[in-house]
Amino acid sequence: MVGKSSHLNIIIENNTYHKSICANIYVLIPPFECKKSFSCISFLLCFLPVPPQIMNISSDITVNEGSSVTLLCLAIGRPEPTVTWRHLSVKEGQGFVSEDEYLEISDIKRDQSGEYECSALNDVAAPDVRKVKITVNYPPYISKAKNTGVSVGQKGILSCEASAVPMAEFQWFKEDTRLATGLGGVRIENKGRISTLTFFNVSEKDYGNYTCVATNKLGNTNASITLYEISPSSAVAGGYSMFLPSSACLNAFAFESKPTSKIGLPAPPPRLICP
Repeated sequence: MVGKSSHLNIIIENNTYHKSICANIYVLIPPFECKKSFSCISFLLCFLPVPPQIMNISSDITVNEGSSVTLLCLAIGRPEPTVTWRHLSVKEGQGFVSEDEYLEISDIKRDQSGEYECSALNDVAAPDVRKVKITVNYPPYISKAKNTGVSVGQKGILSCEASAVPMAEFQWFKEDTRLATGLGGVRIENKGRISTLTFFNVSEKDYGNYTCVATNKLGNTNASITLYEISPSSAVAGGYSMFLPSSACLNAFAFESKPTSKIGLPAPPPRLICP
C-alpha cells in the first residue's frame, strides 16, 4: 500500500515471520526516493497471531412458537475468526448452518428448539465453541388416547398422552362432572406426558364416555375416551369362547378351539365370538 502527500510518502509491504503477521513500513521524505539513508526511514511492525475467543454470546432463551429469534456471537482473534452457527438437536446433516455472527430464525417451530452451537475459527488454534439453548413453547395436543374394554368387577385403566411445552396439566370429566382421586372409586395419576384414570372395581355405572383435557398457558385440547363392557368368558362345547362387543371384534381373529390333547399339550387360545 502506498500513501502520498506533499510532505511524506508511506509504503507498507505485508510479510510474515514465524507465523507472525508483519508489515514493512517505509517513510519517504521528499523527493520520495531512498537514495540517501537520511531521506528514507523504514521499520518492521509485527502482530502475533491470536487464537479465536468468543467474547459475547446470547443467553438461553424461551419463546412462543411463531416468534422471531436472533442469536448473537461475537469473537476476536488475529486473523479475524470465522463465526459459524449450527443446530445440534437434529440428526447429522439436517441442522441448518449460518456463517455469520448473527443467527436469525423467523416464525420459529417447535422442532427448532434445542441447543445451538457457535464456533469461532481462525486456524491459529482449536476453535472456541459455546452453546445457547432455545426453548419453544407450544399448546398441548393429544397424541394418544385409546378406548378400553373391561368386565364388571375388574380393574380398568383409561390413558391419555399429550405433548406440550410447558408440560400440560390434565383433567378428567364424565359428561359435565370433573373427576378426582378417591371419588367414585377412581384414581388419577399424572406422570410427565401421560395421565391415567384407574377404576379398581368397574361397575355398570362406570361404562361410558370420558373426556381427557390437557391444558397449559398457551391453550388446551381434549379427547373423548370410552370405557366399554366386555362380557365374561363362558364355557362352550369342545373348548371355550370369549365374547366381545362388536367394536372390539373389528380386528379380532376367530379360530376353532379344540380340547386338550391326550398327551397333555395345552389347548389353543379361545375362539373370539362377536355379537
